[in-house]
Amino acid sequence: MFRGWGFLLSEIWVLIALAALLGLFIGWLIWGRRSVVAADNGDAARLRRELDACQARSRDCAQRVSTLEAELVTAQAAAAAPVSASVAAAVVAAEPEPGPEVTPEPAPVAADEPAVSDADIGTKPSTLDAARDGQPDDLKRIKGIGPKLEILCNRLGFWHFDQIANWTDEEIAWVDVNLETFKGRVTRDNWVAQAKRLAAE
Repeated sequence: MFRGWGFLLSEIWVLIALAALLGLFIGWLIWGRRSVVAADNGDAARLRRELDACQARSRDCAQRVSTLEAELVTAQAAAAAPVSASVAAAVVAAEPEPGPEVTPEPAPVAADEPAVSDADIGTKPSTLDAARDGQPDDLKRIKGIGPKLEILCNRLGFWHFDQIANWTDEEIAWVDVNLETFKGRVTRDNWVAQAKRLAAE
């Protein structure tokens, strides 16, 4: 009769142990969740308090900024008024009193010193009406002569390197003053020396 009781008792103890473990697990879940929720509620309340404090500080700062802006506008208006008055006084003081109009007399020109025009400077070099054999030299190879200046040189009658290479100082002076908007380029860029080298080539 008591032969199967050992098995039953061991089975009961196993079931009791499982029930105890299950109860502990469920209790841990319930109480742990409550503590987490309580902690979350505590954190939320703390964050809410900090947010309220930040908002209050922000309102204080905005009010302070508006006060300072009003003070700045007032100070600028106060500073501008005396300056405007002093500037107006200085302008009035600087204005000359009206007096008789004085017409400047032209500078006298000596009768024995005739005016010198560009045409009187230097000696005009010998020129050509057109390029020899209809084949002009490429004057743009001379440093300082571009397309526009080459056209001007051709218009003045200069088509070849050997013409430029043979210019004297008087002829250089004449060409320098007759180059219209390019005056002085012959001397500045030393056309004669370049033309001699190119003519030799």
